Amino acid sequence: MNPPDPAHEFHRLLSRRRFFEGAGLKVGGIALASLLGRSSARSAEAQVHAPLPGFPHFAPKAKRLIYLHMNGAPSQLDLFDYKPQLQKHFDQELPDSVRNNQRITTMTSGQARFPVAPSKFAFSRCGESGNWMSELVPHMHEIADDIAMIKTVHTDAINHDPACTFVMTGSEVPGKPSLGSWISYGLGSESNDLPAFVVFTPTFPKESQAQALFTRMWSSGFLPTKYDGVALRGQGDPVLYVKNPPGVNPGDRRTMLDALNRLNQKTHERFGDPETQTRIAQYEMAFRMQSSVPELTDLSGESKATLEMYGPDVEKPGSFAHSAILSRRLMERGVRCVQILHRGWDQHNNLPRLIEGQCRDVDQPTAALIKDLKLRGLLEDTLVVFGGEFGRTVYSQGALTKDNYGRDHHPRNFCMWMAGGGVKPGITHGETDDFSYNITENPVHLNDLNATILHCLGIDDRRFTYPFQGLEQRLTGVEHTRVVKEILA
Repeated sequence: MNPPDPAHEFHRLLSRRRFFEGAGLKVGGIALASLLGRSSARSAEAQVHAPLPGFPHFAPKAKRLIYLHMNGAPSQLDLFDYKPQLQKHFDQELPDSVRNNQRITTMTSGQARFPVAPSKFAFSRCGESGNWMSELVPHMHEIADDIAMIKTVHTDAINHDPACTFVMTGSEVPGKPSLGSWISYGLGSESNDLPAFVVFTPTFPKESQAQALFTRMWSSGFLPTKYDGVALRGQGDPVLYVKNPPGVNPGDRRTMLDALNRLNQKTHERFGDPETQTRIAQYEMAFRMQSSVPELTDLSGESKATLEMYGPDVEKPGSFAHSAILSRRLMERGVRCVQILHRGWDQHNNLPRLIEGQCRDVDQPTAALIKDLKLRGLLEDTLVVFGGEFGRTVYSQGALTKDNYGRDHHPRNFCMWMAGGGVKPGITHGETDDFSYNITENPVHLNDLNATILHCLGIDDRRFTYPFQGLEQRLTGVEHTRVVKEILA
């Protein structure tokens, strides 16, 4: 059999729809340039991460997002949900009327007892707002008047992988786009030299009980892959394969990319695969990052006072503190979304000792980030979110003493806080029962929280959709959601 004629193959693949699509775009581009002038065309091309037409839907209070995810589920009972009356219930059986036959994990379902374990840590009212906070987070005491504490977040999943997938994608089913990908898809970014969505996975105390991280937590899912989060590493090159190899200078790299882009463009014209355009865009972004990333990670221009505010690990690449200060620097450079995922919060045993190490890692840098953004006038239009994927049980997993206990997974209620763009500062929203086991007022589902985040960024979550598998997919799913307006300024 003779090989197919290339010309015949080209015309066979160039369908009527593809012809008019391509021709229309080209003719339209010529007409637009002639009407508006070449300078207008150049300025339209100048924005690397352009927003969708019509976005944002309304005037946003926040332009940027920093999401601090404490992977593994911090104990709300030991950090933010103060329950002093639990002391009189120490080592007593959790009342059946409280548990009410709710589902628990297989890690504790076989226990003979469910003894109540009060927190061993002291709490105090902080700031003028009087928000309750544990002694574990003394630096966060100083930002109590800047945050909105939500005590009644709840989720559907009871184990880490589906719960983390849910908190970051709005679904327990893998394959959906992450929050950061949705935001960068809708709003684009003001930065031409850095990705729209950047991710950090910092180090954590070695003795911590860490859950695995999966890239689906910053993946673009069914959105084009150019909306994937770009992970900046703490060791070696911040981004792999961005540096030129030995013997290749920037001019050579530019020549190679130009040739490669022409080939990719021809492929796109032939097949119409949008991922080809993504490939071109990613090559170009990598080229820009050869200069933008070294400048970003150079802290020599930061003042001594700023560095000290973030704590002793701030100049240690890969630490939480280093990730926090780089997050502020990314906000200054127009990046739309930054996500820090700090592992090690899964404390089924030895919780008092382990949670102290976790808090030492994140407390000072988190407070410094809020203060730093505020000092630079960035907090008013930067939204900061802090929390985990679910909470912990009031009953002890395993042996219980006054000084040592563990806690199992608890999706029924947990604490998260928000600060900055669009959020009312210095408030507490919602309440739980005396055992921090059930919500008694103002529940906030994770999809409600995500709807509220999008609202702060000027996006109506009901109108923010993407067609996939026959559905108009949303970050917040198909069920009813509500924006938590009680926490909004």
